[in-house]
Amino acid sequence: MGIKSFIGRRVKPKKGVSEKIKVSDYMTRNLVTFRPEQSILEVMEVLLKKRISGGPVVNENNELVGIISEGDCMKQLSDSRYHNHPMEDIKVEEHMIKNVDTIDGNMNVLDATTKFLESKHRRFPILENGKLVGQISQSDVLRAAMELKGQTW
Repeated sequence: MGIKSFIGRRVKPKKGVSEKIKVSDYMTRNLVTFRPEQSILEVMEVLLKKRISGGPVVNENNELVGIISEGDCMKQLSDSRYHNHPMEDIKVEEHMIKNVDTIDGNMNVLDATTKFLESKHRRFPILENGKLVGQISQSDVLRAAMELKGQTW
């Protein structure tokens, strides 16, 4: 007996789900941000208090200038201990990652998985007109996949 069709069973998309497929639909807009002039100790306090692993660094115009992470703080902690230097005077701008990869807010949220897998980043900032407007994380993409349940990919 031959194959009748290669097309699987057609399922109607859930109402309201198929329209939400862009990164901007799932990104976090209320971000914890840091300033270049902040001390590494302040950053460490915020990371622990907010239970986050890093965040974007912005200037006074809310333009993205870098990202600081737990790993960056740990490197500084190790260096300070080794050289016996106090950490109070060490600023974020000295240890943040300045060359930051971003994702377009109009990108399909499931296409963002490729960028996460290729880069090994845990989060990507989203910019509009040069200003930071949000951030998408790996868990945001997983949440989107669970909501979409294969309806649009």
